[in-house]
Amino acid sequence: MRVAVVTESFLPSANGVTTSVLRVLDHLGEGGHAAVIVCPAPAPRAYAGFPVVAVPAVTYRGFRAGIPAAAVSRALDGFRPDVVHAASPFGLGAQALILARRRALPTVAVFQTDVAGFARRHGLTATAPGIWRWLRYVHSCADITLAPSTATLADLDAHGIERARWWGRGVDARTFHPRHRASAEGAALRARLLEGAPAGTVLVGYVGRVAQEKRVERLAALARLQRVRLVVVGDGPSRPGLERALAGTGARMLGRLDGEALARAYAALDVFVHTGTTETFGQTLQEAMASGLPVVAPAAGGPLDVVASGETGYLYAPEDDAAMAGAVRALVADPAMRARMGEAGRRRVLPRSWTALGDALLGHYDEAIAAARSAVP
Repeated sequence: MRVAVVTESFLPSANGVTTSVLRVLDHLGEGGHAAVIVCPAPAPRAYAGFPVVAVPAVTYRGFRAGIPAAAVSRALDGFRPDVVHAASPFGLGAQALILARRRALPTVAVFQTDVAGFARRHGLTATAPGIWRWLRYVHSCADITLAPSTATLADLDAHGIERARWWGRGVDARTFHPRHRASAEGAALRARLLEGAPAGTVLVGYVGRVAQEKRVERLAALARLQRVRLVVVGDGPSRPGLERALAGTGARMLGRLDGEALARAYAALDVFVHTGTTETFGQTLQEAMASGLPVVAPAAGGPLDVVASGETGYLYAPEDDAAMAGAVRALVADPAMRARMGEAGRRRVLPRSWTALGDALLGHYDEAIAAARSAVP
């Protein structure tokens, strides 16, 4: 199969859209399929042996947004794909879907970013209805829209986006594994994170983009809880402000980590906490659970599907900071419960491999191809 992947985000940017696209490309490569990637510049010239077409882009609040360009049309015409995969389409992906429709090419759109929620978080509430009108049009150009959670599917249905299917996210449970905690490197990292802390201190960590839409300012209250040392892994435009808010708390800011270094950072923690309330999925929650950590997350969007509250961690009322802190305190006070929930979380995510999700995606491609063929006179 020949797949044109048009994505709103790609390397070197690190976020959920990029991670998902990379795993899709890995699966396509392992299966002997052909692909081309169209993404915002700057970008590597190739990934997994597939060529990358980088188009001009602008930056807004730390996000690189590709500008629709003639290069997208040239890439589709030159590659002649069997299916077009649009990852989180809004600008670049919207152009690809419109062009594909004109060419009668089968299309699959993956809804991954709550753009309307992002706009509200940045004080642009009045733009949300217009954003949803645009998204309805964009996704009407796709044969199938894939959504990562039941909450997102309901949201799409409420806003009139049709032909939506569930397609979750996989997790690399071999890389993200509790064994890193006992390794020499993991033990050294944990000792460094706990340096100067009283005996019995619990490491409570956040991993992800350090940005306003992730509500990272809420972490400051957790850093001041008794017997807690906060660890933040990630980078973004809100980092300077968060560092000021955490001054004097002993919190550790590790910056962006990838691969084995990221896996060790997860495993060095005792509790994982997420603060953002507009996640369509929440990949870091799965990675934390694969690492054997209990998870504390808001009861909204993607986390509702990922976290079994009371079994693998706790879900708290999204805007209730006291409830979030209370869940963290309960886990800090009970090591046995942390161990029990961490083990249950790993068992829960083990079946969610990227191989299984990749095979399911190929099935959606086939469905889109059949739908497009049936629509052609």
